[in-house]
Amino acid sequence: MEDLSSKRIAVLLSGGVDSSVAVYELVMQGIHPDCFYIKIGSDEKDEWDCSMEEDMEMSTAVAARYGCKLEVVDCHREYWDKVTRYTMDKVRAGLTPNPDVMCNRLIKFGAFHEKRGHEYDLIATGHYAQTEIEDNARLNGQIKWLCTAPDPVKDQTDFLAQIEDWQLAKAIFPIGHYMKDEVRRIAEREHLVSARRKDSQGICFLGKIDYNEYLRRYLGEQQGDIVELETSRKIGTHRGHWYHTIGQRKGLGLGGGPWFVVKKDVEQNIIYVSHGYDPETAYRQHFPVRDFHSLNGILPPKDVSIKIRHTPEWHGATLELMEPGRYMVHSDKPIHGVAPGQFCVVYDTDHHRCYGSAEITCD
Repeated sequence: MEDLSSKRIAVLLSGGVDSSVAVYELVMQGIHPDCFYIKIGSDEKDEWDCSMEEDMEMSTAVAARYGCKLEVVDCHREYWDKVTRYTMDKVRAGLTPNPDVMCNRLIKFGAFHEKRGHEYDLIATGHYAQTEIEDNARLNGQIKWLCTAPDPVKDQTDFLAQIEDWQLAKAIFPIGHYMKDEVRRIAEREHLVSARRKDSQGICFLGKIDYNEYLRRYLGEQQGDIVELETSRKIGTHRGHWYHTIGQRKGLGLGGGPWFVVKKDVEQNIIYVSHGYDPETAYRQHFPVRDFHSLNGILPPKDVSIKIRHTPEWHGATLELMEPGRYMVHSDKPIHGVAPGQFCVVYDTDHHRCYGSAEITCD
């Protein structure tokens, strides 16, 4: 464990129970952190506000409870310039992006660092993740590993697997060793105002706006065909391929289901679907990835475990190096809903240490 006693620490306080207990954990270690609330908001109406007023009330109460300074850092422009552009470019290209992954890299550990975080030795968040320091003779020094949390449901290493090595070096996760119910119990025992607050779902900045409405405002609508993959038979229409993701079952508006989205033709704006509860075409066992991003400069071995979405499930796999940064992933078992644009997150075979992640590609 890192010695934090002489460090100047900033805590990213969101108003939720996790970051609130992160502050408590540091204070219990005799540390007096400064708290920061990152404002991302939106350019649109108040309905896009993501309950910011309530977030601020909760954050203010927690900071005051422990005598910590609270400052609002406006990263609104950076978020909408960088993360929204990334999301829309990927969706427009027919890919399946993860805005929360890029928010950690570009905003929480990026834009915030440029504005205020550079003044601090460490940046603490309420993520469910852990770190380990290892002496490495080959590198003639120490390396820091991003490691999974004991709670497999809440583990968030997949959301952190694209941060830079210098960002990981400054990151600490005070609640990463807890199960979620333990964090709730601490918050209730300490009478924190956020103790019973529900966890945020989906992409937080959208607030009350549905994700499809978010896409409609930026990308509009364009009618296209829904085609059964096996028969090439047109069975319906859609409002734009960007409203649908590989592996999707609900929201297609087709009778006689279930139907699964298994392929997209972006140029022709065609969605291909397969019928049945468990169609073979909805699974992939071998797929390429590109631009592997190492968290600490260490490349993964051949035998690994992987995760392609935020679930408690890891898959055993082997990596076949095609060229620097590009691998062919051979999963031990077929995986449902593998989609280009998703991140394939790579761990050791015990799914404890995270090596980093790469983007799933079409070829």
